[in-house]
Amino acid sequence: MRGPHPLGDAGPAASLPRFAARAAYAAAMPARCQLVPRAGAAGLAVLLLAGCTSDERLSGEPVTEDDAAVLAELLHRNHEEGGADFVVTVPFAEDAVLTLTGEIDFRRAIGQAQAVTVVDGEDRDTRTLFFDRDALWSGDLPGLPEALAADGDPTASYLRRPLPTGPAEAELIDVVVRVLQNLSADAADDPGAFLDGPYRWHGEQEVDGQAASVYRLRDGRTVAVADSDETLVQYRTPLPGGGPEVTVTLADHGTRRLALPGEDETAAAADHTEIAEAFGV
Repeated sequence: MRGPHPLGDAGPAASLPRFAARAAYAAAMPARCQLVPRAGAAGLAVLLLAGCTSDERLSGEPVTEDDAAVLAELLHRNHEEGGADFVVTVPFAEDAVLTLTGEIDFRRAIGQAQAVTVVDGEDRDTRTLFFDRDALWSGDLPGLPEALAADGDPTASYLRRPLPTGPAEAELIDVVVRVLQNLSADAADDPGAFLDGPYRWHGEQEVDGQAASVYRLRDGRTVAVADSDETLVQYRTPLPGGGPEVTVTLADHGTRRLALPGEDETAAAADHTEIAEAFGV
């Protein structure tokens, strides 16, 4: 999704963010609290002499072996669960936020979402997006079907363009799509990799009413993992080059059956370049 600057310009694409950098995703992982074992009668005296103890964890503690096992399985669990609902927020400029609300099939890397761009508290653009590993569809834009009909595609209501393969060509929406798709893996990671590195337990927080453990990863990334079922419920990552922070919140993990727009309702953006540019596709 792209659009001309400044954001205040008139037209369908006026408020759409541009971003020419790709977010490199480093394995994001979670962990659960390790319970303190009960002290026996002999150990009780030692505890009393040593003073009060607590099973509370301190922010910044290295992950435990139990934590590492959960982190290693986290992205694979998304794949095994099949999919999830998501909300993605990106504050891409001062008083400007891009929000995607939708669902994703992690196994096929297919998703759909409503994308809303808000600038200075005002909705500047709302559209429906679909994506797979190769392409992005944009639709539900006022005037788009009429423009495509006038340009020789009378049944089309969506424009499709390829997702770029290199960071230099990627827009912000492309980065968001890749972040979502990369929150899944068809195999677990090596737990040992999380014991030798900067991975730390950060604290506890609620995510959509769920108690979750938060872990710090590399390069400022964090993950929040539900204490109830050890699923990934939130992932935060700053984008390279001083870009904005992407926050992905996941919920209702489970199988998804998503269908992409059909060929009869899809037109290639490459065949309608002026329309694609005008509508910020």
